[in-house]
Amino acid sequence: MSNPKLLWKPSEETIVSSNLTRYIKWLNDQELISSYNFNKVWEWSVENIDAFWLSIWNYFNVLSDNVPGQITSSKEMPGVKWFEGTKVNYAEHIFRNSTKQHPAILFKNERDNLSEISWAELEQKVAAFQQFLKNKGIKEGDRVVAYLPNIPEATVAFLAVNSIGAIWSSTSPDFGISSVVDRFSQIEPKLLITVDGYQYGGKPFDKTEEINAIIKELPSLQNVVLLPYLNPGSSIDFHSVSSWEEALKTKNEVLSFQRVKFNHPIWVLYSSGTTGKPKAITHSHGGVLLEHLKYLTFHNDVKPGERCFWYTTTGWMMWNYIQAAMLCGATIVLYDGSPAYPDMNAMWKLIEEAQITHFGTSAGFVAASMKANVQPGKDFDLNSLRSIGSTGSPLSPEGFDWIYEEVKKELWLASISGGTDVCSAFVGGNPRWPVYSGEIQCRALGCKLEAYNNDGYPVTGEMGEMVISEPMPSMPIYFWGDDDFKKYKESYFEMYPGKWRHGDWTEITERNGVIIYGRSDSTLNRGGIRIGTSEIYRAVESLEFIADSLVIYLDQNKKDYMPLFVVLKSEATLTSEQIKKIKSTIRESYTPRHVPDEVIQIPEVPYTISGKKMETPIKKIIQGQPAEKVISKDAMKNPDALSFFIDLANM
Repeated sequence: MSNPKLLWKPSEETIVSSNLTRYIKWLNDQELISSYNFNKVWEWSVENIDAFWLSIWNYFNVLSDNVPGQITSSKEMPGVKWFEGTKVNYAEHIFRNSTKQHPAILFKNERDNLSEISWAELEQKVAAFQQFLKNKGIKEGDRVVAYLPNIPEATVAFLAVNSIGAIWSSTSPDFGISSVVDRFSQIEPKLLITVDGYQYGGKPFDKTEEINAIIKELPSLQNVVLLPYLNPGSSIDFHSVSSWEEALKTKNEVLSFQRVKFNHPIWVLYSSGTTGKPKAITHSHGGVLLEHLKYLTFHNDVKPGERCFWYTTTGWMMWNYIQAAMLCGATIVLYDGSPAYPDMNAMWKLIEEAQITHFGTSAGFVAASMKANVQPGKDFDLNSLRSIGSTGSPLSPEGFDWIYEEVKKELWLASISGGTDVCSAFVGGNPRWPVYSGEIQCRALGCKLEAYNNDGYPVTGEMGEMVISEPMPSMPIYFWGDDDFKKYKESYFEMYPGKWRHGDWTEITERNGVIIYGRSDSTLNRGGIRIGTSEIYRAVESLEFIADSLVIYLDQNKKDYMPLFVVLKSEATLTSEQIKKIKSTIRESYTPRHVPDEVIQIPEVPYTISGKKMETPIKKIIQGQPAEKVISKDAMKNPDALSFFIDLANM
């Protein structure tokens, strides 16, 4: 992809008015740098880690009990401690943006019309729930967990928990019993906030039986708050249950903020849990605050009064991430339901209805919109829309092109890639730079990301292992319960001691853009030529008769075998002509070595709840490992999809 198509260039006005340009000017005024060139600024930010993160602290006027002294305890990963001696509160920085000029939250679900919550109403509800938590004995360091959809009540609860220095953790109610217990039991929560059920795709899902089962498996629980979201008369079995209405009954409370140590836990997120008990990834209060201020302000260019949306559930890090738009003084737009209900136009219609400025989605949703032949730019008024963000998996060049052809020509497409590991993105948008098809614009400030070749050296213009060689404050402070850092080191630091290996194949282009090729543990390496699985998907899923696909590579006992599994758009049977077309498309797009040995039709591709194709677990099943050992079905969006592969392995 040495000469990708140029899709968009920022106007001079866009460049000058961007938050990133204002920050760069401030750096020059402070005599920290003497350049307006982004490449130079990025180099400075990763070569002068302490100076860069102190500049973020000062630029955003972070509220703290103490002035920063030493910025980092060392530069050795893992175990770096940041801004020791300072105390901060994340929620306090959100509420300093309180205003009467625009709402704090807009909300819509499948059943109800768009509604809004003012900053004053949000503050009153958070203050009331804060007092409820205190009355129940919740204090700094206690864990509060939520089994909630992406609704305003989840935001209220998080801000109240955060405001007193307690530790938040959440899953969405589409998670199964064991999946929830595997997560929450690790952190021994004192209080659970839950709904009775939810609606998705027009269908109700009552979860009261599951909730009762979950509660029995969490002996640390002392109190439960029930929000009757599906049925007004719902109840659950527990000795201390309060309704959401009861929890908010206190009026005229004044919201206060408990500042905690910079490295105090803010929340616990979880790895996918597809191959074992999920890792309980714990981030620091201050690290997340600085990272979110930096990333959403400079790389998403979020401004006060703008409306920010990301399609997500509370079980994905993007829920935590979108709350951070309020740090920038923006309005967050929340949606609970299927993105394809009643049809594939639902989210595009929401942009018009809610006047969304920044619309966040996944590569999978873009691909589904393409296949459904929707025409958002033609069918809806998208004048409010300034940017589209995409994450979850690599966005194909065809996806880039479609957005500019069918959504809006004058649009900033900010594809991003990061992870639950840092609750942010390593690479993403740059409002000062053009957008090229299939290419993420830049590496984020303060993130020294490089592509390492087989010899362990950084390279440009070729695919390599994604490595972050300098610490970032939003890296996990630890995995909960991993006292000796054993799991932490195994997860990121085994291949390159002292350097974070993320597990993706990436390329830094000659323009300093970034291409993500997929997970390095599922790389297709045949005949010494490596390509990412995303490249196979790009070729195969461009065919009009293909709805979805999954490819794996097996190199065991000197057996070289690469099957390709495909889902057809129709219910027809895969024909020999279609197989020939698939193989010729891959051969022409890449190399003969990566033509699959076999093309196999399947009913559906297995996905995690967060929407990632389950390449590695399927590979292990086909290699003969028991499915129950390599996959937790409760961590899957569609567990029935495993049946085909289990049967195949047993043949």
